Amino acid sequence: MNTKLYVGNLPYETTEADLQALFEGTGPVDTVNIIRDRATGQARGFAFVEMSDADGARRAIAELDRHQIGGRTLTVNEAKPMAPRQGGGDFGRGRQRRESRW
Repeated sequence: MNTKLYVGNLPYETTEADLQALFEGTGPVDTVNIIRDRATGQARGFAFVEMSDADGARRAIAELDRHQIGGRTLTVNEAKPMAPRQGGGDFGRGRQRRESRW
């Protein structure tokens, strides 16, 4: 079963290949996804790494949490599921007015 890890405090110049090489030292890596700003495309300083097995993920957390890279101390832990987003975005469609406008 795949385990998704959160990797925080990344130097902005870190590439997917850099993370792939770093994490492969602890076990097989399925995917590496550096999160980028939508408008500028610049890295936002964190990523998600999906490991092929739970043992490799545990090793990665134990060995790479607090690891120094590019002068920064990484944070590595198991990713938490994304919280469901609530409401918004309908801009009043389907809503009834409670009182007259005038």
